[in-house]
Amino acid sequence: MNEPKPLLGKKVAILATDGFEQSELTSPLHALRNAGAEVDIVSQRAGEITGWSGKNWADEVKVDKTLDEVKAEYYDGLVLPGGLINPDTLRQDEGAIAFIQGFFSDTANKPVAAICHGPWLLAEAGVLDGRKVTSFGSIRTDLKNAGANWVDEPVVVDNGLVTSRNPDDLPAFNKKLLEEIREGRHHA
Repeated sequence: MNEPKPLLGKKVAILATDGFEQSELTSPLHALRNAGAEVDIVSQRAGEITGWSGKNWADEVKVDKTLDEVKAEYYDGLVLPGGLINPDTLRQDEGAIAFIQGFFSDTANKPVAAICHGPWLLAEAGVLDGRKVTSFGSIRTDLKNAGANWVDEPVVVDNGLVTSRNPDDLPAFNKKLLEEIREGRHHA
């Protein structure tokens, strides 16, 4: 018996660079692909990026597209994995921030999912004002200062924006990510 593929025909970007939390990239990647979505790993440079797990460098992941090759309009959704190094590096990259902002425009408003430290990128992109979110606890103040209504819950969904706190929340995060991608564009 074939499993249903509710995301067939959907295309999702995972934006990451070296230092992404290994499970926060690979778990959503597998969930999306198992649901039939086409997924591109997007990064600042071609080749491979290296994950982080615990206190050590982890596995490499092949980059499918570089930031200069993509636009938000090419995708039905975006995933922002955490880790400490990954979002801190990307939030200093104007191209990465512009790419993220493209998912939040009035004409786009596409599903975006960020976990752990990933919402740091949303703060930098200026898209959190009035949004209910969660994250790794250490960036709570940063998100509140960016206008977010921060709560300590395993997964929060606010008009297509999915956020979670840490790898322990991945089952709930992935479930909501798949639901939001399936639902598609949200109208504000």
